[in-house]
Amino acid sequence: GVVVWRMVDFEADDALGAAAARWADEPEVERVVVLTPDKDMAQCVREDGRVQCYDRRKRAFMDADGVRAKFGVSPASIADYLALVGDSSDGYPGLPGWGAKSAAAVLTRYPHLEEIPHSVRGWDLSVRGGAMLAQVLRELWDEALLFRELATLRLDAPLPQRSPAELEWRGAPRAPFEAMVERLGAPKLMDRVHRWAAEG
Repeated sequence: GVVVWRMVDFEADDALGAAAARWADEPEVERVVVLTPDKDMAQCVREDGRVQCYDRRKRAFMDADGVRAKFGVSPASIADYLALVGDSSDGYPGLPGWGAKSAAAVLTRYPHLEEIPHSVRGWDLSVRGGAMLAQVLRELWDEALLFRELATLRLDAPLPQRSPAELEWRGAPRAPFEAMVERLGAPKLMDRVHRWAAEG
């Protein structure tokens, strides 16, 4: 009863980002809430509040101000931020010496990698170890761009649904669900279903 997107040449994050981008402005959509702990999904969050993330541990919604509070940068700079600090869950290390505080400070002033002056003498902010950070960014520029590309969600992921109405959960299909429960040997799962899909 849950919509599943098969991704070829795309990742699950891309599908979630594409869905958020595609349907957030539809009149019947009040708000899109992205339920995943993946850091890169914070780039989906919109300033107008139409797309937010949800932190299950804190049981709190994360809007654009929440992204700034958590990461120190706006949603538009998340991919650049992750390029600098890395994301172990997605398998790229970031740049040596760049930590959360230094990346946030620099990206608050220069929101994207291309805007960061190559020499610390061009920076109009003071960051601890700034000369070394500028040198690392200059020397590992191609890696930084690659890491940003890896962190950037592809919003062109193919989704077969044409409207948000096609995503609506209409209940679990009883016969396949019962078969799955039996196969798993987990009869208590039946108690967790709140609504069954209409038959036929």
